Amino acid sequence: MAFNVLNCHENSALHQLYYDPNIENKNLAQKWLMQAQVSPQAWQFCWVLLRPEKVPEIQYFGASALHTKISRYWGDIPTEQYDTLKTQLFSQIARFASGSKIVLTRLCVALASLALNMMPEVWPGAVSEMVHMFQEEGGEVDGRARCLALLELLTVLPEEFQTSRLPQYRKGQVRGALGREWAAVYPLLQQLLRQPDSPPLVKARVLKCLSSWVLLDVPLNESEGLVEASFTALSDPELFDTAVEAIVNTISQPDSQRYVNTLLKLVPQVLQLQEQLRDAIQNGDMETSHGICRIAVSLGENHSSTLLEQVEHWQSFLALVNMIMFCTGIPGHYPVNETTSSLTLTFWYTLQDDIMSFEAEKQAVYLQVYRPVYFQLVDVLLHKAQFPTDEEYASWSSDEKEQFRIYRVDISDTLMYVYEMLGAELLSNLYDKLGRLLTSTEQTTTWQHTEALLYGFQSIAETIDVNYSDVIPGLIGLIPRININNVQLADTVMFTIGALAEWLADHPVMLSSVLPLVLQALGNPDLSVSSVSTLKKICRECKYDLPPYATNIVAVSQEVLIKQIHKTSQCMWLMQALGFLLSALPVEEILRNLHSLITPYIQQLEKLSEETPNPSNKLAIIHILGLLSNLFTTLDITKQEEESGENAPPIKSAPPQTGPNPVVVVLQQVFALIQTVLSKWLNDSQVVEAVCAIFEKSVKTLLHDFAPMVSQLSEMLGQMYSTIPQASALDLTRQMVHIFASETNHFPPIKALFELVTSVTLTIFQQGPRDHPDIVDSFMQLQAQALKRKPDLFLSESLDVKAVFHCGVLSLKFPEAPTVKSTCFFFTELIPHCADIPPVGQVVQEDGKLLLLAVLEAIGGQSSRSLMDQFAEVLFCLNKHCFALLTVWLKEALRSPGFPSSRVSDDQKDTFSQQVLRERVNKRRVKDIVKEFTLVCRGLHGTEYAADY
Repeated sequence: MAFNVLNCHENSALHQLYYDPNIENKNLAQKWLMQAQVSPQAWQFCWVLLRPEKVPEIQYFGASALHTKISRYWGDIPTEQYDTLKTQLFSQIARFASGSKIVLTRLCVALASLALNMMPEVWPGAVSEMVHMFQEEGGEVDGRARCLALLELLTVLPEEFQTSRLPQYRKGQVRGALGREWAAVYPLLQQLLRQPDSPPLVKARVLKCLSSWVLLDVPLNESEGLVEASFTALSDPELFDTAVEAIVNTISQPDSQRYVNTLLKLVPQVLQLQEQLRDAIQNGDMETSHGICRIAVSLGENHSSTLLEQVEHWQSFLALVNMIMFCTGIPGHYPVNETTSSLTLTFWYTLQDDIMSFEAEKQAVYLQVYRPVYFQLVDVLLHKAQFPTDEEYASWSSDEKEQFRIYRVDISDTLMYVYEMLGAELLSNLYDKLGRLLTSTEQTTTWQHTEALLYGFQSIAETIDVNYSDVIPGLIGLIPRININNVQLADTVMFTIGALAEWLADHPVMLSSVLPLVLQALGNPDLSVSSVSTLKKICRECKYDLPPYATNIVAVSQEVLIKQIHKTSQCMWLMQALGFLLSALPVEEILRNLHSLITPYIQQLEKLSEETPNPSNKLAIIHILGLLSNLFTTLDITKQEEESGENAPPIKSAPPQTGPNPVVVVLQQVFALIQTVLSKWLNDSQVVEAVCAIFEKSVKTLLHDFAPMVSQLSEMLGQMYSTIPQASALDLTRQMVHIFASETNHFPPIKALFELVTSVTLTIFQQGPRDHPDIVDSFMQLQAQALKRKPDLFLSESLDVKAVFHCGVLSLKFPEAPTVKSTCFFFTELIPHCADIPPVGQVVQEDGKLLLLAVLEAIGGQSSRSLMDQFAEVLFCLNKHCFALLTVWLKEALRSPGFPSSRVSDDQKDTFSQQVLRERVNKRRVKDIVKEFTLVCRGLHGTEYAADY
């Protein structure tokens, strides 16, 4: 009776899952069905669901339930039922051979899972028996349907093996058994593929089956005949795609490189496809050209080392390389007219690596043959990197343009790599071509050709030191001759100049040739990214040579900033560029330039500070504060003394600086204004963050030069945080503690600030900190920094160390991983001070057990497994610094039944405790012990989840 009720529920739930439009009903049905699948009754109802009168959706569920039970609950099946189950599955597969395809596949997967669990001891020769069973005549099922069912079963068997949950030792046994069964599969596949009257559908299934079996590392020489037949199948359009997959999968197997003779036989077969490839390209058949290129690249990429070694066959391998070159240069623009050329790029890396790995004498011989090939490759790649005509490019979708951009980046990376083989001659080659192009009076050149050659230069100069190259001066000389009449060309000119910034620093006389171009481009919004990033690179690399140009650079930058030509991020970069530029000037000039640069923004900020807060003036305030932050990030006059040391040439030396730091001067001037802005925007975290960023970046850059502002800023931070606590204020406090807490004259304001923010945060904890994980995270980082830089802060009577400790214990239970990490870091800084800071020693002695309980709860399953290393470090710290206490606490804590998990026995807890207490030196070992124990606590020990851990 119970079973009938369950069966009715099944039908109803399946109906809801497939046909009910209500998503909640669907979800409930799915949940119920998942539970039903794993129930003991599943063994009965799944056969009922497979009955002929049921609809395919219900039959499919029955077959899936069978697979679930066999694959996941194999241990529940009594040994004496194995044969019955096997017979029933064979019978069902035979019945569904001419029925629903999706149900047939699930039944085949179920039988495959059964076979894998029974192989090799209980069911030796499983595959041979499958082949035999389906080849027998008789029954109502026609031969073709039986044949397709067998092929489906043979195809899913290796696939099921790849995803099976078999233990590792069993996987090895079963893989070996399956490998031996290939002898039963191969003749069948060979016969079906070569039989003239085999229907295309059968041949396609044979090829799919081959693809599946080669994943088991079937020896290449044992599938040679099938691979040959697969090449023949390429001429049949119906079989083309599956034949390509079969060939590619076969020759891509790592083990196949051992079968040199078979590989050598494959090369001419691939070369014979060239005519079919050319026809496909001529007819615009992208699928066929793509498939053939995949085969050629697969053979070349996976076996270049082996084939290069076959010296007597060098010409056939060179022919394969040239065929791949043809695929790289396939006509048309990627990705609109072709999508094949990108497949080939990795091959060129592989071939180069293999050649360059030979010892010198052998390498020299190969380079004679292959250097010309790689020079040809450069020409082909630069041709492929060319933009289409303006009209054609305008018709491309934004997605196509983005794919083309990524493709060009891949080409750029390839050129950079090829440079390692071709060296300086490659730059000379590119320079000669560009020179001829720009000075030729006979032919009109397209901007696309010029741009591609420059792009080649840029690709190499961006990452490779070209300082020694004798063609760069000539290139710099050619750049002004380029007729820049197009945005893409202008962009590449900019990026090329940017890539040569380091070279310009060593050859400052050439700056006058290119700087006007960059400053001119700054005024063009279409060149925003390239012009601003190039100016930033020049200002960073060449700042000591820029004083003569400084007035002009500042004036042009001011103009484009006022006109709002650039987007926010480019404005920020531009301010960083100006920071680098000003750093190299004398203080008076810095201050003069800062005054002219910043005054308009200060006036604007004053005006905004008087307005009633609203979304638009908020954005304007954040923008201005961001500009100041970015300017102060790079304006660093202290670097002048460092960089004008003994090794710097005399021309680079900067005048010694006297008086206060210019950044401090400006900050002091605007301090009152910033306070006014804050008073109106204190409850807006983004504005507070922007204000804190100005000071944080200034502190990071200026370090001890920031000293004059410590007292002022500490007071302002305290007021800010007391009114409305924000994480950014704590982060800035942490920076201040890091730099100034150890300095006697700055200790009082820093101490007062530290105590104030700690007190305010403790109040938040009393009110409920769950809504403020960011504040808790920053607070724990601040406490850890204080212990690291100035532990004396914890000696203060005004600091409630006990309360801070309890906040830490509470924070360990937060779900946010960053917060928990910061808290663990706090405890690893706190515990070592048990001996030298009495308040710390006292709280650990009194309440350390609470900390241990929180750590054990986390290990027991309350926290993410990804955090176990951090908890292990806290445990290690306790063991190292509080060994006697930990011994007692561990014993008491683990005595509680079901703690830290109901899945661990008393013996396992004792073992864990002993292992931990034994390790007081080896932190890595404690991490391993904790990882092992947490898996046991979670019931995951020995499962597939543990394998990845």
